[in-house]
Amino acid sequence: MADSIKVLVVDDSPFMRRAIARMITSEPGIDIVGQATNGAEALSLIAELRPDVVTMDIEMPVMDGLTALKRIMAERPLPVIMMSTLTQTGSSATLQALELGAFDFVPKPESSMLDVFTVQHELTSKIKEASRPRRKAAALPASGPVSTSATSTVPAAPADPRPASRIELVAIGISTGGPPALQAVLPQLPADFPAPVLVVQHMPPGFTRSLAERLDRLCGVKVKEAEQGEYLLPGTVYIAPAGWHLTLKTDSRGHFVQLIDSSDSKTWHKPSVDVMMASVAMTYGSRALGLIMTGMGNDGTAGAGAMKRVGAPIWAQDEESCVVYGMPRAVYESGVVDKVLALPRIASELARIVRP
Repeated sequence: MADSIKVLVVDDSPFMRRAIARMITSEPGIDIVGQATNGAEALSLIAELRPDVVTMDIEMPVMDGLTALKRIMAERPLPVIMMSTLTQTGSSATLQALELGAFDFVPKPESSMLDVFTVQHELTSKIKEASRPRRKAAALPASGPVSTSATSTVPAAPADPRPASRIELVAIGISTGGPPALQAVLPQLPADFPAPVLVVQHMPPGFTRSLAERLDRLCGVKVKEAEQGEYLLPGTVYIAPAGWHLTLKTDSRGHFVQLIDSSDSKTWHKPSVDVMMASVAMTYGSRALGLIMTGMGNDGTAGAGAMKRVGAPIWAQDEESCVVYGMPRAVYESGVVDKVLALPRIASELARIVRP
């Protein structure tokens, strides 16, 4: 159909090209317009076929996926979803791809056709989201400010009043577009930021530790993957480990991390923003601030509601600076958001409101 989403599949493996093509074409409204075996061939086909979305392997002969991605973002920007075994075992390559402008990534299963189809829903959902007219596959470069000249189609909420309680913790929920967005915010926080920060970033196992280590090298605050039983400290960012829900407990010494195995959890996302924020509401009450940033879906809406009911302020990233305006839109439309902020303003506003 003329209005179908046109996808170019790039992979040096004939088996994977067939498998990805079958996954994609099984979904109504998505069509394969071409297949390439390496990055150089992909560049040629992009110019000829003008696809809406590209799925890109990382490790290929002639021209690898990262080199091709750089060329695409420089010459003909369009949404690229990375697919490679390296996205599981070599998470640094995936994080580099996201910094270069990739829309998102899907880990490629390695053993059987059955495994391949376990990622079908994730892949087709991300293709649909990436193909939206307002896609921002290259909107968050690794360095440089994001423009704030455009205004969101959703009006900003009025400036929030000074919270009734001192803010002693910041809870952030984020998904698609998250690593570059976190890289735009966390390094701008002062080293003596007087509160701990919890982050739930949707990622599969093997990625959150690399993300934390990468951010830690860039930040004045300490960034680490959260560990079981550790007590929260000011000036420290705790990233929920993939596959575990991040919750909090309290004793006479303070608040500490309790990681919950999510293997039996009924939540789609593991870790879940809703689970983390519900726990924050129970332990910190009105002394926490919730922030929902770029991402697909509505994870965080229920959790933000729980925080709001105990008096915590809720902020959301604005539409224009989001790669995907799904999670912020959902929480905004739920009616609990006190302030809408463009990405470049988030760090300074946090530093303003979170004071010793």
